[in-house]
Amino acid sequence: MTKIITFIALFIASIVLGQTNYEKGMQDALSLWKNKKPSEATAILERIASVEEGNWLPNYYIALINTTQSFRYMDDKSKVKILLETAQKAQDKINIIAPDNPEVLVMQAMIHTAWIVYDPMANGQKLSGDIMYIYNKAYKLAPENPRVVFSKADFEMGMASYFGQDTKPMCAEIEKSLELFANFIPKTPFHPTWGLDRANETSEKCKK
Repeated sequence: MTKIITFIALFIASIVLGQTNYEKGMQDALSLWKNKKPSEATAILERIASVEEGNWLPNYYIALINTTQSFRYMDDKSKVKILLETAQKAQDKINIIAPDNPEVLVMQAMIHTAWIVYDPMANGQKLSGDIMYIYNKAYKLAPENPRVVFSKADFEMGMASYFGQDTKPMCAEIEKSLELFANFIPKTPFHPTWGLDRANETSEKCKK
């Protein structure tokens, strides 16, 4: 009986330790990213992802970090290509794990958008339709998700501006996203919460 109790105690302890390791790893990675150390953050996330194979969050942040970085280095085409290929490799994994997750859909649309910025002539027409399809799907699944509402409106605003169309409908959606951000509660401390700063900036542009 004592052996059984000891085994159960050790089993429970191993589960708690695993959870603690995951939480600590995610906290460390996100803290490094916040402190402008994306490579170090990605290295930790890759280790977590290799263990948490059914968890979409580690690879999601690998995709997000690399995509975000790509927008900062658009003058360095070779670097952007590596960043976006790394992002897509992580994205491919979460597309399988959580294909109908609105956060995952938004992330794929962001990668496609970065490829358009990378080479508008080659990728604009090819990827714009896919991006709108993805955003429309995400919007149907989660019309109250602030990142879905903002990202969709932001992309549509860029398209409308390019073609000289009215952007007021998109501005209204961006204002809606601000309300959604204010009331959004993530499922865990590690679920996505980003986007409010960009939404505020875009909202200010709408007012000019």
